[in-house]
Amino acid sequence: MNLRTGWSKEIWKGVCNNMASIRERNGKFNVIYSYTNEKGERKQKWETYETKAEAKRRKKEIEYKKEMGSFVVRKCKTLDELITEYVALYGKENWALSTYEGNVSLINNYILPIIGDTKLSEINTRFIERYYQSLLKRRAVINPLNKTSRNEFVSSSTVRDINKLLRNCFEQAVKWELMEKNPCTHATVPKHKSQKRDIWTADTLMYALSVCEDERLKLAINLSFSCSLRLGELLGLTWDCVDISHEAIEENRAYVFINKESQRIRKESLNALDGKDVLLVFPTNHKKNSTVRILKTPKTE
Repeated sequence: MNLRTGWSKEIWKGVCNNMASIRERNGKFNVIYSYTNEKGERKQKWETYETKAEAKRRKKEIEYKKEMGSFVVRKCKTLDELITEYVALYGKENWALSTYEGNVSLINNYILPIIGDTKLSEINTRFIERYYQSLLKRRAVINPLNKTSRNEFVSSSTVRDINKLLRNCFEQAVKWELMEKNPCTHATVPKHKSQKRDIWTADTLMYALSVCEDERLKLAINLSFSCSLRLGELLGLTWDCVDISHEAIEENRAYVFINKESQRIRKESLNALDGKDVLLVFPTNHKKNSTVRILKTPKTE
């Protein structure tokens, strides 16, 4: 018996099941409620609205219809609706911070603006292949973090990344019984020819070290080359990760251990994942900055 209401546990559980809640995230308002699917499994669903007023109306509608026994769970009708739910239910639980950042950029730059309004019932393998071909003729979006674009047009490599993302998204849609089959399974993806990167030779390295007058930069160059460190790993080094004492060198046990890396990310991504994998957020001098530098656990994927 509930002391405050005088209700039994069964009645209280029924009341809670009829309730919906509103959560604000990234300037939008999510209506969250639970339901039971055809298999008798308890599920949670998020619906996103632009204004709080819309969210409140939907919340009242859900609670009223649940009480009347006439509530039916909305199903995703467009790709926009599916991807929104896919990111909320799958992406935020399974993606690392860097993966989330990259996938959301692909979604916002190349998927939703082009085919976001398409009904799921209209998406098949032929549609996907035509979409991929159209991307190759589309100008690439400039990266806001470095203000540059590697290619004038969308590259085949980017299209392959989009295919990987959509394939997984549609696979979830099949599991959620929103689509009968995955349209990406048999889709032909543009071939990508990997270009050989120019790398420094030993002579180039020795010359760079000889002309470098900044001792810290010289050390960074040496470490990067000898330990095969990425820039983020190099910037994330602290003294507790290093043992280059005379004793360690003499005993052949000197080491550089990577347990964190530095990265600049969007504040929006940081908030969306509630600081997942983040060890430290560096202070910023400008509150209006859309990005922030962090220390995070190292990339393992």
